[in-house]
Amino acid sequence: MLSVQRMTPFFTSQEDFRLRLVFAYQYFSIIKGGEVFQFVPSEGKEIVINMKSLQVENLGEVFVFQRGNRFIRLPLYQLLLISDLHMHLTTILEGTLDMETEMPEVVKLEAIGILEQLEADNRLRMIDYALETNNLSMFNELTEGL
Repeated sequence: MLSVQRMTPFFTSQEDFRLRLVFAYQYFSIIKGGEVFQFVPSEGKEIVINMKSLQVENLGEVFVFQRGNRFIRLPLYQLLLISDLHMHLTTILEGTLDMETEMPEVVKLEAIGILEQLEADNRLRMIDYALETNNLSMFNELTEGL
């Protein structure tokens, strides 16, 4: 697995709902097998993010990294799959754009409802288990609040 050591956009621009992150030589590096490979902008050099869906749009873009005379060529989709690039993109989006990662109230209420239902179902399963194992103290403890 690869890990991103440094990922700082050299240039960012926002056009409508697309955010372009452009990278240069010393602003992007990865670690593979304990060795640091530096980004070389010979092929792909930008990541385009759709700000409505928060999806990367140019997944076919090929990024090249170099260490000495060795090169690694990775399409962006593969780099996303085998590295921690998502974490770095999230950090960039939150820091650069001051994105509000607050969940909408409807989503919070729905999550609370789902959690309450799961807890109630689990309590019923635990009561069934207490009855099956003849565990009177567990049964009494679980049925106290009902």
